Amino acid sequence: MQFNEALDNSIKWSVVPAALLAGLLWTGCGRQQPQPQPAPEVAVMTVEPQQIVLTTELPGRTAAYRIAEIRPQVNGLIQKRLFTEGADVKAGDVLYQIDPAPFQAALDNAKASLGRSEANLPAFRARAERFKELLPGKAVSQQDYDDAAAALRQLEADIQSWEAMLKTARINLEYTRITAPISGRIGRSSVTEGAIVTAYQPMALASIQQLDPIYVDVQQSTTELFRLKRRLEEGRLNRNGGNLQDVRLFMEDGAPYPQEGTLQFRDITVDPSTGSVALRAVFPNPEGALLPGMFVRAVVKEGVNEQAILVPQPGVSRDPKGDPYALIVDAEDQVQQRALTLDRAIGDQWLVTAGLGPGDRVIVEGFQKVRPGAKVKVVPASAKTVNGAPAAPQAN
Repeated sequence: MQFNEALDNSIKWSVVPAALLAGLLWTGCGRQQPQPQPAPEVAVMTVEPQQIVLTTELPGRTAAYRIAEIRPQVNGLIQKRLFTEGADVKAGDVLYQIDPAPFQAALDNAKASLGRSEANLPAFRARAERFKELLPGKAVSQQDYDDAAAALRQLEADIQSWEAMLKTARINLEYTRITAPISGRIGRSSVTEGAIVTAYQPMALASIQQLDPIYVDVQQSTTELFRLKRRLEEGRLNRNGGNLQDVRLFMEDGAPYPQEGTLQFRDITVDPSTGSVALRAVFPNPEGALLPGMFVRAVVKEGVNEQAILVPQPGVSRDPKGDPYALIVDAEDQVQQRALTLDRAIGDQWLVTAGLGPGDRVIVEGFQKVRPGAKVKVVPASAKTVNGAPAAPQAN
């Protein structure tokens, strides 16, 4: 009995400290108050419409400004080639010499025949005039006068014929000197000395290409053409600004061409194989850096957007479907999500056509810490973010 009472007292004294400790802990927890969390900071950029010139980059190839295929205009034997292949030639330079001997002989023959006819002309004219004077007195018959007048007209016709033949012989003799019709760079020769050539033969002897200036022919899809037309009709673009015909050029390796060109025309025929229309620009090429057939990329100006909305790329994210959106801060400093319609990237910014308006504050830094509806503290965006920074991560 005494043993049981001692055991009960022992248990009671061991429970008291545990209960006392639990009470103290409960009292201490009750005195702690929850601390309010500070609003997360976000950097914003205020949307302001601005005027920009929209451009499009199109692939194309260079083409010679003028091309002249050299062909002989008379038959003959090539005596000399008077140019260096690949050299620059000027209009009027002699390129080939055809043997002139037979053409010189034809010229001399025509000249002699003309001289003989002209020598007989005074006698025939005097005879016809005398017969005409004697005809009223019946000193000569009518037939004699008619024969003398016919012989005079025949001789005058022969003189005109020989004059024409003399002119033809002189032209053919000049054609034995094959000259350059234009200035430019001449290619390789397809014949050498001793070759027999014929007038207007299908095979050209050589080709001359004028390279300064030079054409750049690019292709624009009809889809892009219709899109540009709709923008102009809707008033989102205008082509009243100056210098819209200026074209910039990039070489095959991506290096910019140092001089600007001018857009000449847009073709009105659609290529059925590519569904595109041709645009032609002309570029100065004083150094000969552009050669015919080179692949290039031309930047063509579409028009001026007077109220363009540009947003830095860090301010645009994409949802799981790939649709773009932006987080903005409203007047109560709460976050809202806006679905966007993007036109294109311009440098490190997006051109937004729908979803944002003037005065909207777009979050460009700190969007990872907030969700729509959250209260935030707004700070100005850094110049680095606004002017160029890595794009925002994709939304999950």
